[in-house]
Amino acid sequence: MYTLRPLANGLRTDHPVPDLPFVDDSHIPLDDPRELEAVGRKRGDGMWGRYDLERTAGGWRAYTTDPQRNKFAWCVRYHPDHGRTVLLVRDDDANELHAAWHGGPLLFRAGGYWWDGATWYRPGQIWDAADEDFVRTPVPAAITVTADQLLDAAAHPNAGHLLNVTSFDPDAALAGRWSDHLALWAKHRTDREGDFPTGQCVVQVSAPELAADQLLGVTEFAGLAGIAASTLRSYASRGEGNVPLPQATVSGRSAWSRPVAQDWVTQRSRENVAAAVASPDPDALPAGVSDLRERLTAKFQALLWGRPQTRKRWVLRHRNEPEVREISDELALHVATRLDDIIPTDHLAATIRHAVLDELAEQHGWDSDEGDDRTHFYALTTPVAKTLDWLIRHHPEYGQYAIGDIVREAQSRLEIPRDAVADTLLRSLSMDGKLDSASLNAYLGLALPPEKTG
Repeated sequence: MYTLRPLANGLRTDHPVPDLPFVDDSHIPLDDPRELEAVGRKRGDGMWGRYDLERTAGGWRAYTTDPQRNKFAWCVRYHPDHGRTVLLVRDDDANELHAAWHGGPLLFRAGGYWWDGATWYRPGQIWDAADEDFVRTPVPAAITVTADQLLDAAAHPNAGHLLNVTSFDPDAALAGRWSDHLALWAKHRTDREGDFPTGQCVVQVSAPELAADQLLGVTEFAGLAGIAASTLRSYASRGEGNVPLPQATVSGRSAWSRPVAQDWVTQRSRENVAAAVASPDPDALPAGVSDLRERLTAKFQALLWGRPQTRKRWVLRHRNEPEVREISDELALHVATRLDDIIPTDHLAATIRHAVLDELAEQHGWDSDEGDDRTHFYALTTPVAKTLDWLIRHHPEYGQYAIGDIVREAQSRLEIPRDAVADTLLRSLSMDGKLDSASLNAYLGLALPPEKTG
């Protein structure tokens, strides 16, 4: 999710961000990402640089700490067909912008709307776990606004300002009209060969949903989310809740497009999955937890009050530590010996069996790909090994059944020798399990199918 606010445009950017000043970037190499990285990488405390190739989207992205003022950094996104973006940011923000450019975005505008060279997309907020990326939603009827459309006779380059990074004040208000600064930027471009024509220099995006009369203020945005406006303001001011950047500032107040606000509400509801299965009790516990609580409450009531021999312990003279300890032990024993009421052990055992076999099958494929007769060497991942260990320690009989099924299917379906499976289980459980070596060896000696002879 894009939440960064750049400080200034580099003079040699092809795509200036509206309302930001222009800073001289002539001391930074912009044509070679390796040279740009080298400016800051391992050059001393407080400096760093990095570059990465964008093999899918094309081009490269890089950043470096400014060598003259280490509190700032230069970030560059270059594409062979669409030119480059050059931005000055706070040094602590450089890595965030560098990461935001990965995978498609060439530039960001209007509070996170982004362009990939062909299409404008809304700010990414709704997470798609299957793709490990934010959902990409094209902006309907989006129009790209280029620099030549904003340069007119009223703009005077002589009234514009080119700032120097050594004296740049990030908190200072923009002096004069931005159109004059843009005209000065365009004038410098005429002195350089090979620069993009201004008709290809992207400045802004225009779309019906970004029209001023379509934007929402804090009150309307909060109303969509069902929260108070003060709560939304608090989230935004403290950097909490992943509140998206506003698309505009109208009369000094933040304003958002309705689709961006709606996406935030949608993602916010998706993060509260517990509400979908919450019970109607006052604590709004998940349904399974609420059911378990009711069963344990009824059982504890019976144990503590339903039996006369236990009820008498509530007499004052019996309220001592040994008596309480004995009752606590009875309650703990009741829960520990009835784990099936909490965890469906037979289903868990089947799930573990499938997980172990899946890992064996995947690693068996690695050996097959090598095309040799190397000794098979398998290992369970830590989560799978720990879960199998839990099953063995809590339900040794179920563990034995699961191990037998694992060995049988590995042998018949995957053609993995039973001794290789036994060795895998021993090593994995030794490393990630909680049983001591003697107990584990004794258990596996009984649980594993017998070795075949002859």
